[in-house]
Amino acid sequence: MNTKKDQKMNRREFFLNGARALGLTALGGLVWSAYVDEVTASSLLLRPPGALDEKEFLKSCIKCGMCVEACPYDTLKLAKPGDNKPLGTPYFVPRDIPCYMCPDIPCVPVCPTDALDEKKVTKNNKLDIKEASMGVAVIDQSSCIAFWGIQCDACYRACPLLGEAITIEYTKNERTGKHAFLKPVVHTDVCTGCGLCEKACVTKKAAIFVLPKEVALGKAGDYYIKGWDKKDEQRLQKATNKINKTKISERKAVDSLNDLGGILDE
Repeated sequence: MNTKKDQKMNRREFFLNGARALGLTALGGLVWSAYVDEVTASSLLLRPPGALDEKEFLKSCIKCGMCVEACPYDTLKLAKPGDNKPLGTPYFVPRDIPCYMCPDIPCVPVCPTDALDEKKVTKNNKLDIKEASMGVAVIDQSSCIAFWGIQCDACYRACPLLGEAITIEYTKNERTGKHAFLKPVVHTDVCTGCGLCEKACVTKKAAIFVLPKEVALGKAGDYYIKGWDKKDEQRLQKATNKINKTKISERKAVDSLNDLGGILDE
């Protein structure tokens, strides 16, 4: 007697379960998409002074916001839902508000987990903001008006490490024959990544901008040594010598060349 009613109930339950499954799948897709976006964005984020390497920072940061509260210039922000950044972690955007290089670096000592490590901004047992390595400034020469021949040294003047992190290179303007280029040059080993130069840039979209060092800079590898750098040359002390011998190395160079299809005979 209840067969039709049971069939209706079974159909209703079937459609409800299907709808739930679709909803969960869609939700999972959204969560995964958000995670991918956050991971991608994370590699380009600028962290506060003293921040650990990004992977370790994300493991250590408890999203407490104490560094944000301690910043007197409101430079630091906490990532919110929808920002496509690791939720609750501190970051800053130099074009909006750069790091003003506080001598006492108030954002670092308040960190309860050492995600912002005082050791990374300490020299001679004292906090030293010059030791910060938040990123490095990069110049787009195609849009920097100084490379066009227009006199501009806004980034140079804004740099808190005046004449150290950014210097000016004077070269002759061959196009006019009577003017000089005042080209800014970033010294990546000194630049702290504060972003004051990016904030000061006069172009509509900054022609000088700060990126994390691991994104902006290349890496030569351990097999290259700066012979003029005593500190770098010390790495040779632990170097070992290894010679690989092959059959071709036992022959004279000319004999090896002669094997290249008679090139020398032509």
